[in-house]
Amino acid sequence: MQRRVAPPAATAVATLALLAAGTSTAPAAAQATAPAAGTLTSQDIATAGTGSPYYRIPALTRTTKGTLLAAYDARPTLADLPGNLSVVLRRSTDGGATWQAQQVVRGEAAPKGFGDPSLLVDRQTGRIFLFYAASVNQGFFGSATGNDESDPNVLQADYSYSDDDGLTWKHERITAEIKNPAWAGMFAASGEGIQLRHGPYKGRLIQQYAIRHNGANYAVSAYSDDHGATWKTGTPVGPGGDENKTVELSDGRIMLNNRSAPYRTVAHSTDGGVTYTPFQQDRELPDPANNGSVMRFAPDVPATHPRASWLMFSNTATTNSRSNLTVRLSCDNGQNWPVRRTVEAGSAAYSTLTPLGDGTMGNDRVGMLWERANYQHITYSSFDLQWLGGVCAPVTVTPPASLPAGRTTEVVVRVVSQNDRDLPSGSVSLKLPSGWSAPAVTVPALKPGQGANMRIPVTVPANAAAGTVSTTATYLVRGSQRSYGDATLTVTAP
Repeated sequence: MQRRVAPPAATAVATLALLAAGTSTAPAAAQATAPAAGTLTSQDIATAGTGSPYYRIPALTRTTKGTLLAAYDARPTLADLPGNLSVVLRRSTDGGATWQAQQVVRGEAAPKGFGDPSLLVDRQTGRIFLFYAASVNQGFFGSATGNDESDPNVLQADYSYSDDDGLTWKHERITAEIKNPAWAGMFAASGEGIQLRHGPYKGRLIQQYAIRHNGANYAVSAYSDDHGATWKTGTPVGPGGDENKTVELSDGRIMLNNRSAPYRTVAHSTDGGVTYTPFQQDRELPDPANNGSVMRFAPDVPATHPRASWLMFSNTATTNSRSNLTVRLSCDNGQNWPVRRTVEAGSAAYSTLTPLGDGTMGNDRVGMLWERANYQHITYSSFDLQWLGGVCAPVTVTPPASLPAGRTTEVVVRVVSQNDRDLPSGSVSLKLPSGWSAPAVTVPALKPGQGANMRIPVTVPANAAAGTVSTTATYLVRGSQRSYGDATLTVTAP
């Protein structure tokens, strides 16, 4: 195993084993037909029982040459490390239309195992990093403290790197470099790391980790300012950390978004991911404690661009099951998440997003790799803003203290335009239980930054039980664009 990696100067040379792909694959097409605007396209790229008993833990990125790389675990069982897991990968050179045969990036004989991949591309050098954990005897919860890179009881921090667009790979171990010896388990949070594109830390590579310390879990950033030649870790944030992702905001901060039930938790950094604020719940992002994804929609545009503050997020949007895989859009650096659409209402689990274009108008398709149908498939999907069908206009519901049964009470709904152009008049409505009634109310035309309060008369039936009721307000404009706001109404006896 290599012990030091220099910035890329020549193509890496390695021999890759091949594993039968989960689905049939055709040679990469020279010119693939682009998906139609306004569509969601999906295909399974790995299926349990074909080539490996199981596949889990998706990672996805787009290289500087435009190649899509999809990495994931090949597993003998559904169990995590320790176990004889391998990190495998498929490439697509035609935007995800077809996928080349599955490669084993890292796999060795039992009892060794490698799992939980995360991809990260250095956009300045083109080098691709693939982070993962390496085990012999112990996984995350059983790992010993210390950072001895030869200790079989320490879960190790490894990565592979490629300088030829993901065709061949070399391997590194950086446990001693990034792991505080007081920590126990440590593993790379799967999905995709980031490279800062703006500001004083421009060029910094950041890969997220979860670590275990004194019986509690924390999140921490590993970062490099020399294109991966050396790595450091910042100050852990927690307890309550788990698999987590970071995203660069338009104001220069880094937002960390963390797996947590019943809601995601977030923290912010003003020093490029070295230190973070304490975790706070984001109550617009329900979560059953499942790995999700957050990305900057147009990462290269300047801070003055209308889409600079757009973020996209994916997770299973429930509090108690791995289902209802949903993608969301924020137009204000994650303060509000007014746009959402369900990709899969049924069983789903981990998901990861990556931009397929620059995020500007007409070049706004997004790729997503996710676990489908109770871990039976690794599925690749892509969609665009037209399919998402949203509008940058957060909706806030302000209910009265109570809604007496048998009476009509006004509920205030506020819509604020974050659009960069004028919005025509629209409507807002409330989703209510059967037997309740409330009319849709007209929302006036809104200029950028302008808001309006609507009063919706809600009639509660006389036989309604006292207690709380969930509601969703939907703002509809231009006939098909929607944004949403959730709230809880309190019903009292008449």
